[in-house]
Amino acid sequence: MEEELFELGVPVLGICYGMQLMSRHFGGEVVPAGKREFGHAELLAQGTPGPLFDGFFLDGKSPVWMSHGDHVSQVPEGFQVAAGTANAPVCAIQNLARNLYGVQFHPEVNHTPRGEQLIDTFVRNVCGCSGKWTPGQIIEDAVARIKQQVGSDRVILGLSGGVDSSVAAALIHRAIGEQLTCVFVDNGLLRLGEGDQVMATFAQNLGVKVIRVDAEDRFLSALAGVSDPEKKRKIIGGLFVEIFEEESNKITDARWLAQGTIYPDVIESAGAKTGKAHNIKSHHNVGGLPEHMKLKLLEPLRELFKDEVRAIGEELGLPHQMVWRHPFPGPGLGVRILGEVRKDYATSCARRTPSISRNSTLLTTITRSARPLPSSCR
Repeated sequence: MEEELFELGVPVLGICYGMQLMSRHFGGEVVPAGKREFGHAELLAQGTPGPLFDGFFLDGKSPVWMSHGDHVSQVPEGFQVAAGTANAPVCAIQNLARNLYGVQFHPEVNHTPRGEQLIDTFVRNVCGCSGKWTPGQIIEDAVARIKQQVGSDRVILGLSGGVDSSVAAALIHRAIGEQLTCVFVDNGLLRLGEGDQVMATFAQNLGVKVIRVDAEDRFLSALAGVSDPEKKRKIIGGLFVEIFEEESNKITDARWLAQGTIYPDVIESAGAKTGKAHNIKSHHNVGGLPEHMKLKLLEPLRELFKDEVRAIGEELGLPHQMVWRHPFPGPGLGVRILGEVRKDYATSCARRTPSISRNSTLLTTITRSARPLPSSCR
């Protein structure tokens, strides 16, 4: 981290190591704690907590979540202690003159009940942000950008059936209507009933033009004998692009290929512009298109996280069960199946992987079943 951040004259909130770094930067002392603290703790207010803690303490205390082995033993000059715990007497510090705050606990996790409130207070009250980046505003901005990018061109979108591509389809359709044609590639590696659900939702309910391509045989043939997960991802991704290209050649004036790429995809594939991120895994919709392909990329969700994408999907009117269906990898059962991908394995796994929302009773159903999953599908 560049410590020059503390000298910019802007509000800063340091969390856990961030508080320790802030303390050390301004002349405080950080030492190994006598007892590592992990889990729930009771935070007690000390002195007069500043505006960051408005409404955070009830009767002078608040439950928080801890995870640290070091702690601040000496508070830097100009800072005051705002709160502490039995194990960490210095658990929150503040420099009101410079709008600098530090907390040893983790407000960003659900285990700190009022943590989200504290972060909201920092963003809105301390930093003075307006909170205008709402789902409706994101949609409005995205629609304007899509119209400007695409103009009168036609767009072909690879509809996988997942949340990301589904929201991208609905968003682009909101912007350009009939200029969008979705290509839904049924690769034989989808969840139970997912193909029919996708067609029913988009073609029948939303009025989006969807072309369904039965490509099961092509995918299974390409994956025959391949066991390595990364190789399977690349094969599946390459074949998706190949099929999209074939279908785009059938559509007059198709100039764009739209994809449901979201920001975690970019991070995991080290696709950030700096190129400094470590590669975690490749994604079939990250990394650009083959040079010979004439289509340009349209990725309206590329800077958003999954929770933001879901919020946009609901704002666009997509069915709740589609927006909140359980996350599933882009390559589908191709990477859920251990080892070689075969039709009988895919069929068996699909029967045990229904396309449902996370709020359903699937967990109860599986728990009560005495039949174990086949060894090929874990």
